Amino acid sequence: MSDRPEDEGRAAAQPPKATPASTYAPVERASVRVLLGQPRYRRLRNRALVATVVGVVVGILVMDWRVGVTAAIAAAIADTVYRARSASSVPAWRRASVAERRTEGQLKRLERSGYRTLHARAIPGSEAQIDHLVIGPTGVYAVDSEKWDKRLPVRVQMGKKLFHGPFDMKARLAEAKMEATQASELISKAYGREVSVVPSLAIYGPPVPWKIMTIRGVDVYEGARARRWITKREHALTEQEINRLYEIAESVLPPRYGDA
Repeated sequence: MSDRPEDEGRAAAQPPKATPASTYAPVERASVRVLLGQPRYRRLRNRALVATVVGVVVGILVMDWRVGVTAAIAAAIADTVYRARSASSVPAWRRASVAERRTEGQLKRLERSGYRTLHARAIPGSEAQIDHLVIGPTGVYAVDSEKWDKRLPVRVQMGKKLFHGPFDMKARLAEAKMEATQASELISKAYGREVSVVPSLAIYGPPVPWKIMTIRGVDVYEGARARRWITKREHALTEQEINRLYEIAESVLPPRYGDA
């Protein structure tokens, strides 16, 4: 026999009250249709479709299913490589201009030579943004990509004033220089020694009647020359220094649009 009071025994025998269902958030399960609509799955679906079509067509033409399978695999690999090379690390909704995408395409080709790039980095405490910060064997560079009206000529006056048609681009030069200066100060402070960040404007649209010209401390050139502008310098940084500076820049210059 239990020595607990009868009421206490009955209370203990009763099952605990269930927590009301309303306290739990409903679990939503994604349907197959929703999953297949995601960009990643669409790419896989399209890749499989391309490989299948290529395999069937080649197999019929040569009358050998094994050749068709080989062709399908080759098509899938080719599609994977093409998309990897053409994909942008800056999400589409974040891209400010065609100019930035064109410069990014050039900078991707520098990766095999030991260069590392950060895109759309904010200058803390301001609305300014460095479109591309490049760190590599030849140094550290801030590249701002500009898409200008091709109908208006680009000209320089007395080596100190940049004009796009009738418009004085003094403010744009000052902004590019300020961005690089701020980046240099932030990186240098964290690195423990001075790091120079070279500012530049890569102009797309109108022809630029010179190769590279320094105007008010900013290198100005036609956009297609961005990669050449960076690589045609003497090597100054080791791989270890490049990796360390990249980590610092990634920390002190936050992404303008938040984490991807």
